[in-house]
Amino acid sequence: MKIVVQRASAGEYAVVVEEAGGHTTHRVRVSSDYARQLTAGRVPEEELVRRSFEFLLAREPKEQILGSFDLSVIARYFPEYEQEIRKALGL
Repeated sequence: MKIVVQRASAGEYAVVVEEAGGHTTHRVRVSSDYARQLTAGRVPEEELVRRSFEFLLAREPKEQILGSFDLSVIARYFPEYEQEIRKALGL
């Protein structure tokens, strides 16, 4: 599986998830405050988004991930997200 993250504008990213059998596209918003809260300013937002998709894909198929969402929404569906993403980022 391949996850491609590209900055679309400040705080907004286009994400393509590719695997055998197809791909999905997503638009993700990340506030700088929320990114700082999760990364302590030590990890680029693009990496935070990519790792967040790895987190999601470990729990659901790419087709079930929302097409457009704010990164903070993940914690509503998966309460362990913030703790797990910090761990995945080595923080």
